[in-house]
Amino acid sequence: MGSVSQAYLESKAVQETKSLISELCRQFYNLGWVSGTGGSITVKVHDSSIPKPQQLILMSPSGVQKERMEPEDMYILSGDGSIISSPSPKPYPHKPPKCSDCAPLFMKAYHMRNAGAVIHTHGMECCLVTMINPLSKEFRITHMEMIKGIQGHGYYDELVIPIIENTAYESELTDSLAKAIEAYPKTTAVLVRNHGIYVWGDSWISAKTQAECYHYLFDAAIKLQQLGLDWSTPDHGPIQNVKGVSGVNGRINVSAKASTVDSNYKIQPFPRCIVLDIEGTTTPISFVADVLFPYTRNNVGRHLSATYASAETQDDIKLLRSQVQDDLKQGVIGTVPIPSKDAGKEEVIAALVANVEAMIKADRKITALKQLQGHIWRTGFENNELEGVVFDDVPEALEKWHALCIKVYIYSSGSRLAQRLLFGNSNFGDLRKYLSGFFDATVGNKRETHSYVEITESLGVNKPSEILFVTDLYQEATAAKAAGLEVVISVRPGNGPLPENHGFKTINSFLDI
Repeated sequence: MGSVSQAYLESKAVQETKSLISELCRQFYNLGWVSGTGGSITVKVHDSSIPKPQQLILMSPSGVQKERMEPEDMYILSGDGSIISSPSPKPYPHKPPKCSDCAPLFMKAYHMRNAGAVIHTHGMECCLVTMINPLSKEFRITHMEMIKGIQGHGYYDELVIPIIENTAYESELTDSLAKAIEAYPKTTAVLVRNHGIYVWGDSWISAKTQAECYHYLFDAAIKLQQLGLDWSTPDHGPIQNVKGVSGVNGRINVSAKASTVDSNYKIQPFPRCIVLDIEGTTTPISFVADVLFPYTRNNVGRHLSATYASAETQDDIKLLRSQVQDDLKQGVIGTVPIPSKDAGKEEVIAALVANVEAMIKADRKITALKQLQGHIWRTGFENNELEGVVFDDVPEALEKWHALCIKVYIYSSGSRLAQRLLFGNSNFGDLRKYLSGFFDATVGNKRETHSYVEITESLGVNKPSEILFVTDLYQEATAAKAAGLEVVISVRPGNGPLPENHGFKTINSFLDI
């Protein structure tokens, strides 16, 4: 908008947005979020005839009593942040008007995330959660209902919010906030240590809703901490205190002295049982993503056609039908209805193939998919079209543990059949002689603590700490730890990054155990 007419500045849309900001400031003041003239709100004037980046921006002033603000106190800015209109000065004791000190930070959210509104609050909850662990660069929480109110998140997801360090002046935060926005593409908020939070959304409703959910989750985390519970784990069990380390929020900080004594994770005494994940732990992620999954996609139609009449495949189809019916009810993307048997074999198979391809693309950890994959892979191994791959250190470690009478088990989202096939037909031969059993998704989700409780009870150990669980995923590690298991994280080539200060010992080879 090169120039803005006075008529537009006085339009109904602009006036309503000014009144909205005044109303929100009063509401947030009563919540304790913007007291002492702190905090600020900015909203874009919605106009469908104007591209969002060019829409007018309304912004509350700096250094004013937020609960006493009037619509005429607002600043009007262009899409690039230039001030178009300023409020008139008020008599003493009011200070001269000044655009919000947060303006440069607000503009980063507008330009980098195409936001429709940004809210900055000084809620006490926002400050306290950044103080509990002064070294943490992130706030993490999972398995709380209000996580569903955060854009792009569900109940089972782990919500991650970056934390940046405070500065003497608000505008000096601009660069660090921009870096956090870039580094965390899924986040809709940035915490400022000992200061507050910036929250943005596609609209003022989205920003307000998320701000309320964030403050609720921070308050819940503080209360859980006071109760000695760890909010970052799926079941919010007791905070674990381990000799030689200290930590909160699921992050264990190893002292400098302790970390120099032993760079590897040596368990003394040896565990009675070791439970191993597969992908990213015993086996490269690339093997699963680049070999096994494509093999399923390329052969699912052929397999179903060749075995359609068998009881095994009919059972696979029955499971898939049930899963697809649930997916259709839930509105899962990529799901297509499977016609009845009367429609004919070819139509049924075509629908099955479409659903399986969508499930693989979404990397879904569901029994219906994993069972069928196992049967398809069996054909591949039997025809020497597939060979299992494990890292070079795996056979030596398995042999060593076997000699020490340590029982080793596999726990993977893949079916038990698929697990046996991989280790029975590996690049190092048949390794099943070193394995005592296999657990799959029928035990439970690998990110749920109760799954590891089930495994513990199945193995018959005296206490969970006699089991060592090795995985590449932080979420699985936290779930197993909450069940009382010893846990280490496998760091292998191609694995995803771990959170900063994650608190777990890591290994690059099984020979480090």
